Amino acid sequence: MASPNFPEPPRALPTTSNEDIDNALHRLHKKKDAWLDVSTEKRVVLLQECLKDMMTLSEEWVSQSCKGKGLEKGSVAEGEEWVGSFSIVVRGIQLMIDALKANGQPEIPSTRTRVDGQIVAEVYPRNFLEKVLLANVTAEVWLEKEKPLTQGSIYRVAREQQSGKIALVLGAGNQGSIGPLDMLYKMFVENEVVILKMNPVNEYLGPYIVRAFRALIEGNYLSVIYGGADVGKYVCAHDLVDTIHITGSCHTHDAIVWGSEENKEKGERQNTKPISSELGCVTPMLIVPGDWSAAELDYQARHVVSMVAHNASFNCNAGKVLVLPKDWNLREKFMERIQHHLKNTPVRKAYYPGAQGRYDAFLKQYPNAVTLGERSENVVPWTIFPDVPAKEGEYALNTEAFCAVLAVTHLDGYTDATDYLNKAVDFCNEHIWGTLSMTMLIDDRTRKSMGGAFDDAIAKLKYGGIGVNVWAGVVYGLVTTTWGAHPGHTLEDIRSGRGIVHNALLIDHPEKSVVYAPFLMKPTPPWFCDHKNLPNMGRALTNFEASQSILSVPRLAFNAFKG
Repeated sequence: MASPNFPEPPRALPTTSNEDIDNALHRLHKKKDAWLDVSTEKRVVLLQECLKDMMTLSEEWVSQSCKGKGLEKGSVAEGEEWVGSFSIVVRGIQLMIDALKANGQPEIPSTRTRVDGQIVAEVYPRNFLEKVLLANVTAEVWLEKEKPLTQGSIYRVAREQQSGKIALVLGAGNQGSIGPLDMLYKMFVENEVVILKMNPVNEYLGPYIVRAFRALIEGNYLSVIYGGADVGKYVCAHDLVDTIHITGSCHTHDAIVWGSEENKEKGERQNTKPISSELGCVTPMLIVPGDWSAAELDYQARHVVSMVAHNASFNCNAGKVLVLPKDWNLREKFMERIQHHLKNTPVRKAYYPGAQGRYDAFLKQYPNAVTLGERSENVVPWTIFPDVPAKEGEYALNTEAFCAVLAVTHLDGYTDATDYLNKAVDFCNEHIWGTLSMTMLIDDRTRKSMGGAFDDAIAKLKYGGIGVNVWAGVVYGLVTTTWGAHPGHTLEDIRSGRGIVHNALLIDHPEKSVVYAPFLMKPTPPWFCDHKNLPNMGRALTNFEASQSILSVPRLAFNAFKG
């Protein structure tokens, strides 16, 4: 079968020459110490200019993204580029402006201290407008145990104790918001000037990033370069680059740090620069059983499908493993609704390189796959792998698919919800690869019946981002929450990476971020892939984030309720 007629992608951009990279780094080198002397007031002005320029590019930015990913204008998928990419960058800029106006110590709505002494900071909602944006949604940042609540450490350090640095940010190819947000974090939270290397997959956004962040580029605090692995290798090793941040795969990380598997085994680093990283995850969706109504079953089936389908499943936080109790009386009905909604989800272009090969590797492991559509040159069909064994080393539990598949595994020994939750938490921690993010679905009645045992289960989860009744991608999108792996990975066993980004409240020593939502949300949440009005809602959301005005609420509400 021939592939659907997807739009032609943008033309490839010329590779930045070594000479031009050298020149860019020399310009940054001259300004890296001067950046430390730029006052918070001046930084606010620079970011306000960036926000203004960003807003002039909205339609062009999203249009290019749609071409790059083969998305039809006006479709729900176009809306994803507004909600999941462009508006998040706008929000990130606005939040950083707020943080700098507070001299690196923006107000935290409230805190609580667990019995074990661990401090938990409530970071969402911060104000009335955020309460309106996502009604009854809350978010927390959990600090590392025995750490106090402090903020903006770089703004508390005396100037004479600091030295300027150049950070290399290696951008991701799947989401246009990743590179700009990582750049903002390195510049305004870690106080480093940045050379941003675009990923070849979405390098088409580079010229728009240049235009949006003109104020920083003209000041020689930021530079953008293009190219593949050769460019990446050259700039990683460059003498003028002081630190590195990568969003990508653990394999790319190891290639930078170790050079080869042999060097890794010997413990011989080839690149000794400080490196932070966000490297993906086999993201579990943990289902806590309950007496769900037909409406609840259908809603959460749509929810699961949306976590799989967003961005054609080319997300590090895409739902990849559905963890269910084998003896739950509603399990088969739930799976029937998931299959129904996934089958009726429009096909997406498999735009990310290597998708077909990764899909073939999964099919080889699981010949009983349920394929919901036709495969073609540019399409990986939505596919379910039922009855994946819940055992150590299982392929689907340890391999990031990064394509349109969903593995389903079942846990034995279900007695009651609390007992199951504790077993499922241990299973996710011990047998599913990665610690970046996960989602838990639990009805309000069951959660209430657990009392403090529920909070203890959250405490046990070794994930950097946790969504309770909400896709973990929302942890990424709020920006006041932190984004990164659970702390503790070594360079020798990097898994989901080290360090964090986002963190717009500049909280020091974070362990994890948790977002909570009601079991049923109305209107349809903006991360649902069947939202009927997502492009228009995305535009309204972007204006809302940029203006931070009550006057933007009616338009946002109107478009939200049309979903």
